[in-house]
Order: sequence, then C-alpha cells, then structure tokens
Amino acid sequence: MAEFVEEPFPPPGVDLDHPSVARVYDYLLGGTANWIIDRQFADKALATLPILGSIARANRLFLHRAVRHLVGLGVTQFVDIGSGVPTMGHAHQVADEITPGETRVAYIDYEPVAVAHSEDLLKEHGDPSRHVAIHADMRDPDRLWEKIRDTGVIDLDKPVGLLLIAVLHVQQPPAEDSGTTDDLGPSLVAHYRDLLRSGSYLALSHLTDDGVPPEFDDKLARLVTMYEQSSNPVLCRSHSEIAELFGDFTMVEPGLTWTPLWHPENTGAGALTVEFATPNESACLAGVARKDE
Repeated sequence: MAEFVEEPFPPPGVDLDHPSVARVYDYLLGGTANWIIDRQFADKALATLPILGSIARANRLFLHRAVRHLVGLGVTQFVDIGSGVPTMGHAHQVADEITPGETRVAYIDYEPVAVAHSEDLLKEHGDPSRHVAIHADMRDPDRLWEKIRDTGVIDLDKPVGLLLIAVLHVQQPPAEDSGTTDDLGPSLVAHYRDLLRSGSYLALSHLTDDGVPPEFDDKLARLVTMYEQSSNPVLCRSHSEIAELFGDFTMVEPGLTWTPLWHPENTGAGALTVEFATPNESACLAGVARKDE
C-alpha cells in the first residue's frame, strides 16, 4: 500500500468515527484519500479475505472497459453514481483517451471526501464545460437528476451511460429526508431505468456469494459481518437478483458475467494486471444493458 500522510482538515461532513466504504475502497486501490480508521478496517478485511484488493481493482478495470466499450458504441455522456475517490482513473480520463474532448461526465457521490477529491481532479485535469462532481444522495433519484440537469453539463433528454459500479451492494444509514429510501435495491434501480432516455445504457457490478469458490463462502459471510461496523454495511445478491436489476433492458454480450470476463479486450494499454486463479474469485458480477426504443 502507499505511504500515507494524515490529513488534518477533512472536508465538512466527514465521519471519522466509522470507516467509510468509499475511503476503504480507495485504500484497497492504493489511494491516499483515507484516514487511519479506514486503513485499520481495510487491513482487517484483507486479513479475512486477502484477495479483496484484487476484487476492488477488477471492479475498477470493469468500469474502464465498460466506458471504452460504450464510447465505441457512440455513447458521449456518462452519469457515474457512487463514483468514489478518483483512484485508478476516472471515467472521463478513460473516455478522453478514445475521443478527446467529445464526452461529458457527471460524477455523483454522497461521501464528502470522494466529491472533494473529484472536484480537485477536475480542476486540474478536467473541463468545467464537460465534467462535474456533484454531492447528492442516490436514494433520491428525482432530486439527483435535477442536480445533474441544473449543471448544464449533461443533456438528460439524450441517451447517457449510467454507471453503477460496485455501489448497489452498499447499504445506507436511515435517511433523514423522507424522499429517500434506505435500500439500494430493485425499486431504486427501476426508478433510474425509467429516468433514462431510449438508447441509454446501464452498466453495473455487484458483490455476490453465488457461484464463488466454496472456500469463499465463510470468508464473504465474515466480511459482510465486518462491514456492519462501518458507516455503510454491504450485502451480497444472487445471480438472478443482480440480473433483475437490468429490468427489460437488452443485455450487451457476453451478458452478466464475472468482472474479469467482461470484454477483456477493452482493457487499456499499460493497465494494471489483476489475476485470479478462476474468474469467480472476483466475487463480483458485472454487465451492461441497453434501453431500447
């Protein structure tokens, strides 16, 4: 892992009494936007499931491959919900490698650290006319959609690529605002599918204990129990439950599969290599689907 310097002044609203899933994920990817409480939790999680860092990196690489593939299909706008800290490359950086200056991206997260770091990245390496970071709660889709529309960066009356990467297995604390829901599940995803225009795509990945190697069963169960101590508990869904999140959208080949198996040919040159003994060690299913006319 990287060498860390403790940040004396975290952004307003940061909870340093509990580990944050977003900051733990950043640590697992080798980032530095995390605090001692996050690193201590992550190290315990790694002791339980040593391959967890590889699982996190495989998810990030799936995001990169999904963006590359969708740009190749003509997608020029992306909405990345639960975008996290910009570790291992953000969506706009991947898109600009293929079509420089032609794509637009809105990043949305509820974690203040993730939003602050995304804003810093965009100031240095972004284009304010094409890229924006938004602090919003994904449990309130209509309000979130309003915030995106208000920026003028994304034209929501046209197709977009909606990215829900490794976010739907993260559960939220009880919401103070009655307009939100607590479970990031089927009804919430269905609402987002309804908001999308025809020709849009939904890309998502999700933690699962369905079909993983037998020796992972107990380890994943202990990991889920550990995450109950964090500010955002996690849950596993089955293959069929994850497939249902796509609704009646048309799946892009090869359908719902393990993260390393989704269009590996779209892995960028010089990308970090993540190896598993078998693809199901990645413990995350991933897919992309299109909203037809």
